[in-house]
Amino acid sequence: QVQLVESGGGLVQAGGSLRLSCAASGRTFSSSPMGWFRQAAGKEREYVAAISWSGARTYYADSVKGRFTISRDNAKNAVYLQMNSLKPEDTAVYYCAGRIGDIVGLTTLWDYRGQGTQVTVSS
Repeated sequence: QVQLVESGGGLVQAGGSLRLSCAASGRTFSSSPMGWFRQAAGKEREYVAAISWSGARTYYADSVKGRFTISRDNAKNAVYLQMNSLKPEDTAVYYCAGRIGDIVGLTTLWDYRGQGTQVTVSS
């Protein structure tokens, strides 16, 4: 099993940037696809980005494509979400997630997740 701890959230003005980090523990991290999803108050969960175990393939929701970049460093057991050109509608709790088994797109099927980090974008 992999444990995940997110960090890097905070308050930022519209147009600004944040970089979220997810530290993972567990021996299976380097073979696990990883992703980020978010949930705003009163709204449905939105899956925003995913990355294959090697980092060779990445997938994004249309709402963040061109603004967010997911990456990973298997040597450091970490996955990142660089968020640029932030908008007030990006405000949400962001969760790091992982799964067993490969991905072929922006899947909604994740096996474990972290506790989340709050991102607030002011207008």
